[in-house]
Amino acid sequence: MYQTDPPRSPKDVLPTMYDLPSEDPEEPGLPDQFHLLQPRLLDETFRPQNYPSDEIFVASDLNLYYDPRHPLWHKRPDWFAVLGVSRLYEQQDLRLSYVVWQEGVDPFIVVELLSPSTEKEDLGQTLRDIKQPPGKWEVYEQILRVPYYAVFDRYKYKLRIFKLDGARYAEIALSESRFWIPELELGLGVWQGRYQDVEQPWLRWYDWTGCWVLTSTEQESQRAQQEKQRAERLIAQLRSLGVEPDVD
Repeated sequence: MYQTDPPRSPKDVLPTMYDLPSEDPEEPGLPDQFHLLQPRLLDETFRPQNYPSDEIFVASDLNLYYDPRHPLWHKRPDWFAVLGVSRLYEQQDLRLSYVVWQEGVDPFIVVELLSPSTEKEDLGQTLRDIKQPPGKWEVYEQILRVPYYAVFDRYKYKLRIFKLDGARYAEIALSESRFWIPELELGLGVWQGRYQDVEQPWLRWYDWTGCWVLTSTEQESQRAQQEKQRAERLIAQLRSLGVEPDVD
């Protein structure tokens, strides 16, 4: 792979999303239920107020290709968000993967869901074999320079937030398992509640008032409850005037 003078566009000389594999054949099995549901809740409640919805891309368990010198090297974050990029690849197609040199925009935040088999790599506690690709921590911190990196322990339900400070990640001390991200005008925190009929602590986004961002299902339920309350108030007002409403 050689560049010309002047250099040609990466689109001309490097593999595209369509050329790169979307799955890792050496990684057996599929995500468990928690790894399916938790990213879905993050998707549903991620609504930055300062970005239009068509300029926000979120993904989970999707190949993230990060090094044009080694175009097959990739990571597979449990969840990540990119801001200021089209929701669709070239504004027309659903993505098979996220290829940094094609998109030109790095992720703004990455979330990894800790489990015993991934904890050391997710927290940068493994030694790298020089012949092997770098681990997740090194990729997020040193190569992609992702501003915010969150890890959530699925067994202890503990949230840890790391923010890029100069060349390294610095851990943020959390007092209430919540962290406000001013660039997003959103906060990330641990919520105890029922999602998809499962009651447990979940990771989700909250707004500037401190309230949890509602999912579409919760919004519909809230609207239905408000309509019911309005109807009940109207019925009470009519009855106070001596009018028996026809509620059928």
